[in-house]
Amino acid sequence: MGKLTTHVLDTAHGRPGSGVKVALFAVGAEGKTLLKMDVTNSDGRCGTPLLEGGALKPGQYELVFNAGDYFADLGVALPSPRFIDLVTIAFGIAHADQNYHVPLVVSPWSYSTYRGS
Repeated sequence: MGKLTTHVLDTAHGRPGSGVKVALFAVGAEGKTLLKMDVTNSDGRCGTPLLEGGALKPGQYELVFNAGDYFADLGVALPSPRFIDLVTIAFGIAHADQNYHVPLVVSPWSYSTYRGS
């Protein structure tokens, strides 16, 4: 059985992104459905997989990270409107028996992701 996990790395400060709000949505013909909301821990990870076992199904998903509030809470001087605020990563799961790790590497000025396992 596969699972979906994530974590946040704050490249501006060189540490895990602790306290980042994360929302997971399933995306289909009828629109988006919120599946889970979580907050990253001191290691920048959600405490449990976002999806696992029978809940992990092939399809389209979105992870939305509240990066703007995270940096504002750290006291980072941000412009208004923020350049990086809500970071949405749209991705597909083709094989529910595999692990999908979708991290966010972020600063107030840029972000990237990759598929890990």
